[in-house]
Amino acid sequence: MFQFESVHWNQLLVLWGPTLLKAAAVMLVGMWLARRLSGMVPGALTRFGFDPMLGNFLRNIAYIAAVVVVVVVALGTLGVQTAPLLAVIGTAGLAIGLALKDSLSNIASGVMLVTLRPFHVGDVVTIAGQTGTVREVRIFQSVVEGADKQLHTIPNNLITSDVITNLTTQGIRRVELVIGIGYGDDIEQARSVALEQVRADARVLEEPGADAVVYELGDNAVNLGIRCFVKSSDWFGTKTTLLERIKTAYDAAGISIPYPQRDTHLYLYDGEGKRASLPAPAPREDTAVR
Repeated sequence: MFQFESVHWNQLLVLWGPTLLKAAAVMLVGMWLARRLSGMVPGALTRFGFDPMLGNFLRNIAYIAAVVVVVVVALGTLGVQTAPLLAVIGTAGLAIGLALKDSLSNIASGVMLVTLRPFHVGDVVTIAGQTGTVREVRIFQSVVEGADKQLHTIPNNLITSDVITNLTTQGIRRVELVIGIGYGDDIEQARSVALEQVRADARVLEEPGADAVVYELGDNAVNLGIRCFVKSSDWFGTKTTLLERIKTAYDAAGISIPYPQRDTHLYLYDGEGKRASLPAPAPREDTAVR
């Protein structure tokens, strides 16, 4: 039976103590250097004109790679043969890669995002069904902040496999209002009143110019498309303001905005298939409960 008393601790300490201290020093210094060097990546890339999103992404990659190198060097300091270890790491990496193919797909998609740069941090985008401001692109996911200040964490492979709509790149955005007027109303008058309200708003750009066209002869209304361009940051505020002002102006001008309605016709036919007049309703008799 193994007994601790039989172990010559002094000899072990003399034999392995310096090696263990050296390996521990390699780990501590290596981890510190890995953290410091990876933290310098975003600032260095920003000074050379690269996008901050690329710097944050590469920082995480650099840190993971540095940690792996530090661990291998520390084990080599202990006398472990690193060549077989690297072979084992490679084999394990292949097996892990097959098991985590979805995660690797997210990493590949993240590389595509930071390389092709369809959007930047701070852009307002619509991706994977979510609209908001891009806050961060990570190795596996991207973070989008919605208008309600909620953070949406979206896997990168869902982003690259879907349509990416960048609402910031062009700097301007079209406000499009669809407002229906009655069939008996004057289209030219409705167009003139709407454009007057649009052009009175200082946020509306002169170029491209605003217009109002007939979109559709609907079931209950003539649908007008009232369109103008504003700065991307003014889009929502301008849209809501114009809706209210046009409604108020239409009311003042006597232009109706009809609501959906349906006419129902009831016919009565006799046994020979001829239309007959409906019988007059019977007089109602009110009876009191005694």
